[in-house]
Amino acid sequence: MAQSDILYPENPKRRQEVNRLHQQLLDCLSDSFDVTNKLTEVLNTHLGCRLAFIEMKRDGTIKENCDIIIQAIMKIQKELQKVDEALKDKLEPTLYRKLQDIKERETEKIAIVQKVISVILGEATSAASAVAVKLVGSNITTGIINKLVTVLAQIGASLLGSIGVAVLGLGIDMIVRAILGAVEKTQLQAAIKSYEKHLVEFKSASEKYNHAITEVTNLVKHQMK
Repeated sequence: MAQSDILYPENPKRRQEVNRLHQQLLDCLSDSFDVTNKLTEVLNTHLGCRLAFIEMKRDGTIKENCDIIIQAIMKIQKELQKVDEALKDKLEPTLYRKLQDIKERETEKIAIVQKVISVILGEATSAASAVAVKLVGSNITTGIINKLVTVLAQIGASLLGSIGVAVLGLGIDMIVRAILGAVEKTQLQAAIKSYEKHLVEFKSASEKYNHAITEVTNLVKHQMK
């Protein structure tokens, strides 16, 4: 037993809690990689984009992996901005405004985009129109995706950012040492609070991101039937 454990008998339990929270953070990170690749596949297949798929850097830090996702999302947003600008250019102003109207029916929006999608992409498919409507004519890019980027940037800039993602292969004491670095083990409670704070926001943003992109893929499948 470590000397600090005699002075702070709750430390062994706190070590296990830090380990558990670290795993939850990595699970959210892994999910964000998967969902971003799912979105990339949809854009490449239906909007003619040439976006690269991303992989978790297993020997990297949490910050490095957050940055990989952020950079991929920024490239996705740039492609969606191109589609948005093309729609604005090709559609009459009244029709373009309908795409931005949350009260307008989705089927009507898809019909509007269908009028000009062939000019933009060189071919017209209902699936492409559905993707454009879901990702350009909705709050996904402006709300949900931006929120995820903000949370990832905050995690990367926090104490957690410098932690390696591969520390789970180590023993609990080694994990804690890798996580806390020069911070005394008496600071375990502070580390737990830091994880908990960021996890609440990350889980919420990650789940909304996953749900939103799943909606897109489900709509595409429906249009292709």
